[in-house]
Amino acid sequence: MTVFGDRKRDDVENSLRERMHSGAVHFMGIGGAGMCALAEALARAGARVSGCDMAPGSTVHALEGMGIRILEGHDPGHLDGVDLVVTTAAIPAEHPELEEAGRRGIPVVKRARALGAWVNGGEVVAVSGTHGKTTTTAMTTAIFIEAGRDPTGFVGGRVPAWAGNLRPGADRVFVVEADEYDRSFHHLRPTVAVVTNMEADHLDIYGDLAGVKAGFLTFLSGVREGGAVLVCGDDSGAASLLTSVSDRGQSYGFSAGCGLRGTSLEATVSSTRFRVWEGGADRGWLEVSIPGTHNALNALAAAGAARAMGVDWVPIRTALSRFAGVERRFHRLGRVRGVTVVDDYAHHPTELEAAIRAGRQFYPGERLVAVFQPHLYTRTRDFVEEFARVLATADVVWVTDIYPAREPAIPGVDAAFLVERIAEAGRSGSPLREVRVAPELAELPRVLADELCPGDLCLLLGAGSIESVGGRLIHALEDEEPGPSAGVNAHG
Repeated sequence: MTVFGDRKRDDVENSLRERMHSGAVHFMGIGGAGMCALAEALARAGARVSGCDMAPGSTVHALEGMGIRILEGHDPGHLDGVDLVVTTAAIPAEHPELEEAGRRGIPVVKRARALGAWVNGGEVVAVSGTHGKTTTTAMTTAIFIEAGRDPTGFVGGRVPAWAGNLRPGADRVFVVEADEYDRSFHHLRPTVAVVTNMEADHLDIYGDLAGVKAGFLTFLSGVREGGAVLVCGDDSGAASLLTSVSDRGQSYGFSAGCGLRGTSLEATVSSTRFRVWEGGADRGWLEVSIPGTHNALNALAAAGAARAMGVDWVPIRTALSRFAGVERRFHRLGRVRGVTVVDDYAHHPTELEAAIRAGRQFYPGERLVAVFQPHLYTRTRDFVEEFARVLATADVVWVTDIYPAREPAIPGVDAAFLVERIAEAGRSGSPLREVRVAPELAELPRVLADELCPGDLCLLLGAGSIESVGGRLIHALEDEEPGPSAGVNAHG
């Protein structure tokens, strides 16, 4: 097990932090959700930053506007004058740019290690979990802002209030989304660690649920002396970690026995309200200006993290009541021609289930059309039965091509593979009426606009490039009258 807080590790981190401050740092894949935030933080601190990306988008252009040198594609020539390369697990070690860095003797570190070195010099609130960590991290950051702590926040999604993935602040308090993929969160040394839930995921890294649990326990072993651990008592996986941190662990949730407990939950399409009890003491009502039971749990986690850092309840209430959410987290894009379009990052069966359940709760009676882009071949293969069961609870399902991210294709694992399983699950009394293989994303908005009818709720689901569909679908609905149907029908 990794030993945290020892002198050798501190010396290594201090050296890396100094190099990032004083040297020329090059980010490979700078447009990535985690990379762009760290690159921006370094640039704001006065570092010399450059980066490259295969397909520069709006995020990259925003970094360019800050004076960061952006190069398109990948090329060994990008390393001229560079002192440090920051990369990700998605880029293979045999990549020509990384091989050139090796020949030139330029140090290469993964983003997770660089982030750890950057933040571990201050107090760190690290929010981990299979689901919910982005929203919880943004909520926690909002509370610290309201409390006057001037936090620096790093999240894996775009926060409209920040106009990006980074909330720039001072270097005393860092609120960080702690990603378990590739054991990235093992590089953090939290003052406060949060576990929102723990389920089987990233099995290409951990093998099975036991491996996932071992990974989370290693993360929690890195909490600093005198620090705190908060786990969700409503989630069996997270709650199972408590016995290993009993001396400094606390549970939160709506279950009896939670140290920080919510009761009397009231959820609407625009907000969530509940009463809070802390150690048995009534702390009054909390209201969150975004919907969903899962967001009530996220708010409890954020409140608990803030309380562990000595924040009073007044700024907690104020910040949560004003919190406007994170893009692609049950994000209502609009209602056009009687069709409601909601965009959500859900890419794990549990997340899909939460999104569909929220759709049924807040838009009762509407036909629920789920458009899902599977993320990763391995995840699709490993959870195909769970995906099928959950998606069959929609009325209509469209499945796009799998978004590969860092993975090569797996023969036989594709959209048709998942469509067939969804159709099978839909024959056992579910609401499902149709399941289709979707057209290419470039064509999808227009095809959907022709298919959708007044009274439909269209959920756009997935962690990949499907994020490009929502805005174009809204425009297509605004511009066109309904036309003939299209798509491949696999279940009538």
